[in-house]
Amino acid sequence: QVQLVESGGGLVQAGGSLRLSCAASGRTFSPVAMGWFRQAPGREREIVARIRWANGEPYYADSVKGRFTISKQNARNTAIYLQMNSLKSEDTAVYYCAAQRVGATSYSDWGQGTQVTVSS
Repeated sequence: QVQLVESGGGLVQAGGSLRLSCAASGRTFSPVAMGWFRQAPGREREIVARIRWANGEPYYADSVKGRFTISKQNARNTAIYLQMNSLKSEDTAVYYCAAQRVGATSYSDWGQGTQVTVSS
């Protein structure tokens, strides 16, 4: 069993920055990819950014390109981060960390989410 735990959410003014962290605990695993998703009230969950584990290739949703940066740590601990700059009110959402395991076609492990609120 793998647990993903997010941290770093909070309240920030528009134009500000936050850094989200997601740490994996439990048994050691090497995912195919890990990503950040978000869900705003009344809206469907959407992908924000994803990083491939083998080569670190990132993917960003158009809405966050140039503002958000995803990175990973896979030395001793499996973790990913999301540096969010130039935050906008429309970035307000619950942000979730997720992992895609080897052999899986979708993200199978999810964190509990962390709230990000951007005030205008």
